[in-house]
Amino acid sequence: MNARTAATATTPLAETNFSVPNIHCAGCISKLEGGLSLTPGIAAARVNFTAKRVAISHLPELTLPDLTQAIAALGFESQPLSAALAKGADGESRMLLRALAVAGFASMNVMLLSVSVWSGAEGATRSLFYWLSALIALPTVAYAGRPFFKSAWAALRHGRTNMDVPISIGVLLTCAISLFETITGGEHAYFDGAVMLLFFLLTGRVLDSVMRDRARDGVTALLKNTAPGALVLNEAGGTDWREAQSLAPNMRMIVAAGERLAADGVIEQGRSSFDLSLLTGESAPQMVGVGDAVHAGTLNMDAPVTVKVTAAGPDTAIADIARMMENATQSRSHYVRIADRAARIYAPAVHALAALSFAGWMVAGAGWHQSLMIAVAVLIITCPCALGLAVPVSQMVACGALMRAGVLVKDGSALERLAEADRALFDKTGTLTLGRPEPVNLTLLDWRQKSVLLALVRGSRHPLSQSLRKAIEAEGITAAAVDEIRETPGMGMTGLFEGETVALGRAESGSADLACRFGIEGEEPVTILFRDSLRPGAEAMPHALAALGIQSSILSGDRASAVAPVARALALTAQTGMLPQDKLDAIARLSGSGAKVLMVGDGLNDGPALAAGHVSMAPASASDAGQNAADAVWLGDSIAPVAIAIRAARATMRVVRQNFVMAIGYNVIAVPLAIAGQVTPLIAALAMSGSSIVVVANALRLRSAAR
Repeated sequence: MNARTAATATTPLAETNFSVPNIHCAGCISKLEGGLSLTPGIAAARVNFTAKRVAISHLPELTLPDLTQAIAALGFESQPLSAALAKGADGESRMLLRALAVAGFASMNVMLLSVSVWSGAEGATRSLFYWLSALIALPTVAYAGRPFFKSAWAALRHGRTNMDVPISIGVLLTCAISLFETITGGEHAYFDGAVMLLFFLLTGRVLDSVMRDRARDGVTALLKNTAPGALVLNEAGGTDWREAQSLAPNMRMIVAAGERLAADGVIEQGRSSFDLSLLTGESAPQMVGVGDAVHAGTLNMDAPVTVKVTAAGPDTAIADIARMMENATQSRSHYVRIADRAARIYAPAVHALAALSFAGWMVAGAGWHQSLMIAVAVLIITCPCALGLAVPVSQMVACGALMRAGVLVKDGSALERLAEADRALFDKTGTLTLGRPEPVNLTLLDWRQKSVLLALVRGSRHPLSQSLRKAIEAEGITAAAVDEIRETPGMGMTGLFEGETVALGRAESGSADLACRFGIEGEEPVTILFRDSLRPGAEAMPHALAALGIQSSILSGDRASAVAPVARALALTAQTGMLPQDKLDAIARLSGSGAKVLMVGDGLNDGPALAAGHVSMAPASASDAGQNAADAVWLGDSIAPVAIAIRAARATMRVVRQNFVMAIGYNVIAVPLAIAGQVTPLIAALAMSGSSIVVVANALRLRSAAR
């Protein structure tokens, strides 16, 4: 054990998180984790590639400037995570979007000028078009190329390389040669190739940035469900308001009806029903009393209670769920898009071929101008525009088709993972069902009884009461005059109607889970049953997925009695009573056996599972955290879009593979011709553009993929 390790082993460590936006590949991860761990005073460093963050465990005496300098010494810009969040999580996305917009606008205009040259413009006219192209392209490259140039320079300045180095060299060399040709009155300039290359590369960067922002938004939306603070009993017997971050174990909170908890705790006094759907997905409120555990973010529905705090801030259950979501997204950090993997190998090979072509023709006796023109032709004809288009244009067309079918895909790479899915796990409430309990036997009540019932339920916040109110009001019935209405938490409601007692309460033992009992004194009570209807298309969904080779099952936080009718109706196996960690464990077991899990859910409690699945989907009715964690969201009540999305994703990947074959086949034919000097830069530009057109035309076949 060296001195540094010994010191950190006996000294409590601090942890500081940094935002490091220039992490682009596995090499960056290795450089940061390996380099920082060798820095005196730093015990370990962990990179979260998805969030572009670095967590550093270090001795307390190391200051923020010390840690920032250690990261800078490895060639990376950074800032403390708190400062980055205060500045705005979407700052990088906005910057990349502006660069993409500038590159896209310039590409269209430069290509219009290039088409005129290709059509036969000569002499002064051609020279004018080249100067106009230069006036558009050079400022565009200077502005839109900044993300690549800054990253490349930072790497080179610290004696290392990354994938932005060859990109920057290629763009700058193309611009320099084009400017030289324009000044000397040459026949060929290639401003269009430089600007288009930047446009396609920026498209990939924007998709990456948007994906990270959505993952971060999912955690933020989840944590918003915690109350900002609580009333805490003080030693004098009064109450003080404490913000959530200042709560501590053993404090006693007063939680009124209708409030969410700001910390985890145990009921010390009172009895009430709590909405626990945040953690369990259970649609019906649960009764809790003295000694029962309650958690931050859950909603007290009926009566005030006193809660003794057991965990606050980062130690609460909801904070654990947020961490699970972030850790689950990190499991995808090594996933790299097909185009990115190809470009990382392809870009250095392109420049190496161009350099070898130049050297070979110089050795063969050709002049520097001819050798340079051949090298430029090789550089242009091998420009990976068609290869760069193979994935994004196919994804764009498929995502557009799915959008028209009511499926919103957040990230093009989700289509690849969706195509690979071979196992589907469904939550029940709000996913296989509509999540809206509806009374099914109100016809047992006459107009008078319904009027009395309406008077009882219209002031209650209980979900079943709300369902009854909506159903009765939809019949145009008005509330009767019921006096002395009272609601007893967990028991029901009572009142007086024309001197007779009326009551709405829990159904007798053995009744259905979703049921209540209503009666007027002197009359036979009626048990009102409720049904959480299956989503349209739910019965056909397992068969549609089976036809695609996908086995389905239910993974629910609801009780077995509530899940059983749905499981029977769909002929699916079910696991019930599952907490967020249980769902994560189930997904991990399936993934460990080689399955590609599609997780379909809607609740806050499904957020970690949605993030951990190989791919995930959620309905538009899902919670904010559920929608943000999912890779795709479908609109409307029908669940049929799940199978539609999988079929469209598989069609997309077939087209992507076809595009790659065509793009690579084009280079296999064109590159030897260019190296042999049989292709001029103009022909190279035309060939490069033609290959891109073929790829786009093939991708357009996906417009009908979601039918």
